[in-house]
Amino acid sequence: MTDLSAAHDAAVTDRARLAGSAYNGDRDLAARQSLYQWQTPRYDLPGLVVEQLGNVRGRVVDIGCGNGKFIQRLRQDRGDLFSLGLDIAPGILADVPGPVAVADATRLPLAAGSVDAALALHMLYHVPDIPQSVRELSRIVAADGLMIASTNSDRDKAELDDLWQRAAGDVLGIDRGPARISLSARFSLEKAPAFLSEEFGRVEVVELPGTITVHDPEPVVAHLASYRAWADQHDVPFDATVDRARTLVADHIAQHGAYEITCLGGLLVCCR
Repeated sequence: MTDLSAAHDAAVTDRARLAGSAYNGDRDLAARQSLYQWQTPRYDLPGLVVEQLGNVRGRVVDIGCGNGKFIQRLRQDRGDLFSLGLDIAPGILADVPGPVAVADATRLPLAAGSVDAALALHMLYHVPDIPQSVRELSRIVAADGLMIASTNSDRDKAELDDLWQRAAGDVLGIDRGPARISLSARFSLEKAPAFLSEEFGRVEVVELPGTITVHDPEPVVAHLASYRAWADQHDVPFDATVDRARTLVADHIAQHGAYEITCLGGLLVCCR
């Protein structure tokens, strides 16, 4: 591992940064989520998760529940289940209806075998010790229970990675600037099955490919700006790079009529 990637990993998993800056409210997470409203095909990700829980009865815990997008849908569609939301960031839980609690995914405050399903959606890349968190997920899920994780591919939104390096290069006066930080790289769709299969005998990967098409630069700008909590990791003036990216996207739209981003995320449905 290079010094740069080690520094990025430390920043992506730093609890103080996650709880105090990145997720102390839902503005930045909501900006990243909102980009998908321009995706084709349009996936109802909370609906897909609820669908996977069709045969589950009893108790479900959503670990790293964030702004409650998934758990609120679960409570709406499956009122028969007892659902608990956990997150390390008190600020982002403020507007999520209870029951919710502050908890760390590496030391879950739940008894062994006490839940019938666990959700770990777009969050395992934020835990410092991924194998330990997978062991904790395995510990709390009943023997015949289900665990659902989600993440993005290493190839997800490659156009935004290229855009950032072009914009950063322009700001720095060089051909291409440094890469932007990748949140999901430590637990990407390609890496996740190996982690999960250490504890779960069956890991089914459900790929969700798509294309985001925007006719205005602002959704892209909001997405890039939502990484502000990690601005110090980019080795380039953050706001100036975001502003330059806005101009590049606007120029592209003026020339081509739209700006397209290819996406690849997915669910990992695990059982023993």
